[in-house]
Amino acid sequence: MPKIQMTTPLVEMDGDEMTRVLWARIKEILILPFVDLKTEYYDLGLKNRDATEDQVTVESALATKKYGVAVKCATITPNVQRMSEYQLHQMWKSPNGTIRRILDGTVFRAPILCKGIRSYVPGWKKPIVLARHAYGDVYSAVDGVVQAGQKAYLLVEDGNGNPVSRTLVHDFSAGAGVVQGMHNCDDSIRSFAHSCFRYALDEGIPMVFASKDTISKVYDGRFKQIFAEVFEEYRAKFEEKKIDYLYTLIDDAVARVVRSEGGLLWACKNYDGDVMSDMVATAYGSLGMMSSVLVSPDGKYEYEAAHGTVTRHYYKHLKGEETSTNSIATIFAWTGALKKRGELDGNGELVSFAKRLERAAVQTVEEGDMTGDLVPLFHSEGITPRKLNSEAFLRAIAKRM
Repeated sequence: MPKIQMTTPLVEMDGDEMTRVLWARIKEILILPFVDLKTEYYDLGLKNRDATEDQVTVESALATKKYGVAVKCATITPNVQRMSEYQLHQMWKSPNGTIRRILDGTVFRAPILCKGIRSYVPGWKKPIVLARHAYGDVYSAVDGVVQAGQKAYLLVEDGNGNPVSRTLVHDFSAGAGVVQGMHNCDDSIRSFAHSCFRYALDEGIPMVFASKDTISKVYDGRFKQIFAEVFEEYRAKFEEKKIDYLYTLIDDAVARVVRSEGGLLWACKNYDGDVMSDMVATAYGSLGMMSSVLVSPDGKYEYEAAHGTVTRHYYKHLKGEETSTNSIATIFAWTGALKKRGELDGNGELVSFAKRLERAAVQTVEEGDMTGDLVPLFHSEGITPRKLNSEAFLRAIAKRM
């Protein structure tokens, strides 16, 4: 049959390790046989980021602003061990952090539910959508080592370079240590709030926003204040739909969410969202079962899997050993991007294809064919789960296409 045509390219951001291997196989087995795929390709693998002094990450984000839709493979954020392993010139910042800083916006992460996969939290009957602020905080922070006897200050200057305030962070007279400075912006926080309230209204689900303003009275207090102001614009619509908005402390939110049956939007600051999205994904079954999309205030979209590069499986792959790596979240990154590209271009065939691929992936698991991480979680009357290796799982999905 003729392949489905695309009029506008996607921005394709390749990544690292096992997810990079699966990236190529997903395209080869599940997409290219059906779609005349058009992408503007950027290699965000760690070696290429190092070779380009991370300019390739910036270029990929700017391309996303140009074309409107991107799909991203999981990437490594290097630490000291990775710097030595890959012989890097420096420990480059998180590529996700760089992309989010350039695009601004909110990351929405939702579990991919399959019949037969039971949640580790028995009470969770409905999806918990996690909204993660995608700007600032520790992901754009500056930090450094402070020697014994030195002092660290937070200095604020006006537009002419004149000091406005100078606050002692810590006196290191008792010994050396480390210091970190981070920031956020009112406009970004406000955009985050609008995105979350709109999403809750669109889905008809209650919303919780949590931070720690009892400890971080000014920084987190600013988030709380702006969210309260923005909510007043949505209060009537929330009441009309009979859904609630609650602000609470992050530790209280964790307790509330664990006791809930799901079916809510949980909005978190950047770091909290990073951690809690992994917790929610794992509790629903697997990190391989969590979709993620970054939505900018001006309507740009970047789709990715919520998990990392699956390093342990990659080392097995390099030894020629068989792996059984869950590729569903990466498949849903591709389908999310293809659907959005089709919607923006008025390409119904492309949208339909992406939806069929999602149904085929879910159906494959529900009929008992799955990767090893899902086998212990699968309970369906009359079906014995069959563990497939990484490629066999992709081909089982292709059969159902």
